[in-house]
Amino acid sequence: MAPMSFVATVDDRVVGHVLLSATRVDAPRRIVDVLSLSPLGVVPEFQRQGIGTQLIAYALEAADSQGVPLVFLEGSPRYYGTRGFEGASAVGFRSPSLRIPEAAFQVARLSAHEPWMTGTFVYSEAFWAFDCVGLRDPED
Repeated sequence: MAPMSFVATVDDRVVGHVLLSATRVDAPRRIVDVLSLSPLGVVPEFQRQGIGTQLIAYALEAADSQGVPLVFLEGSPRYYGTRGFEGASAVGFRSPSLRIPEAAFQVARLSAHEPWMTGTFVYSEAFWAFDCVGLRDPED
């Protein structure tokens, strides 16, 4: 599955970006190719104007149109919960790391999702190689 990257512009200036990366779910039936939404960023002076919300909606629509069944992320349930995501553990998925707070482990189930597509979410090697999974103790 190919990654997808989208930007938001204002007057020819890039003010926001979202990336969907190839990941997998280790389901009992077979490995399922899915995507991870990370990162999402909006230039501070353009935040709270709906740009992040529009980027998320566009990214989810693009993933859905490509037949992607699931999009995962680590983030605030307060923010992402109103933008198409729900707690992944509550709907049958296992986190890839103990360092991901349960509330932050989220998923958007898209049109191609089928009930058997549950299991362990697996990040691609780049997430592990660059230590981008979960939270680190700032004391260490």
